[in-house]
Amino acid sequence: MRKILLIEDDKTLKETLKFNLEKEGYIVTVGSSVAQAVSLLTQKYDLAILDVNLPDGKGYEIANEITAYYKETAVVFLTANDMEQDILTGYENGASDYITKPFSLEIFLKKIRAILLMLSPNLENIYNDGGLNINFTTYNSTLDGNVLVLTPMEYKILAIFIKNKNQVLTRNKLLNLLWEQDDNFVDEHALTASISRIRKKIEGRKEYFKTIYGVGYVWQEVDDE
Repeated sequence: MRKILLIEDDKTLKETLKFNLEKEGYIVTVGSSVAQAVSLLTQKYDLAILDVNLPDGKGYEIANEITAYYKETAVVFLTANDMEQDILTGYENGASDYITKPFSLEIFLKKIRAILLMLSPNLENIYNDGGLNINFTTYNSTLDGNVLVLTPMEYKILAIFIKNKNQVLTRNKLLNLLWEQDDNFVDEHALTASISRIRKKIEGRKEYFKTIYGVGYVWQEVDDE
C-alpha cells in the first residue's frame, strides 16, 4: 500500500484530505508543522503533500530534507499562493505538482492517483554513455563520477526521452506519456520546470536536450568531442 505524508496546518482541511485519501486505500501520516514533518521522516513515504506556509517555516524546507534522504519520494506542494513565481519556486524545490487552494477534492484525488502511477519509470535498465550513468531500477545516478540527485518525476522524464531517443516529442505527447493518461488537470509548469532542472543537472560538456521551438524536444545521443 502506498504511504503518504500529509503536512497541513489547517486542521479541517488536513482531516478532510486524510479521510478521503484513506478511502482511496492509502496509508496517511499527518502533521501540521515543519518540526513535526522532520520528526516523521524516520520512515520513507511514496508521496509527501506539503503545505508551503506553516507556523514554523516553509514546506520547501521539508522538501529539501526529503530530497536529501529519500530520493524516491515524490513531493506535492499545497498552498493558497497562486502567483507564477510561487509555483515555479515549488517546482524548483523538486515538486511533482503544485495544487493551489481552494481546489476540487475530485481533482485533488485525480492528481494524487496520477502522481503515484508516475513513480515507476518502467524502464528496467541502466543508461550509461561514459559520463552520465542512470540506474532506473535503484534510482541511483552519477555524472562524471559525481552523484546526481534526481526526483521521481525527473527519472520518469529521462526514461521517456531515452526510450524515445532521437525522436521529436511534442509537449502534449510528453504530458500524456508522463502522466499515463489524457486529462486536462495537468499543469504544464511541471513539465517545463522539470526539464529545466534536468538540463541544469546533466548538461555542460554535452547537450542532451535539443529544443524544437514551438514543437517540443529531442533527446539526442552526443559523442564526446
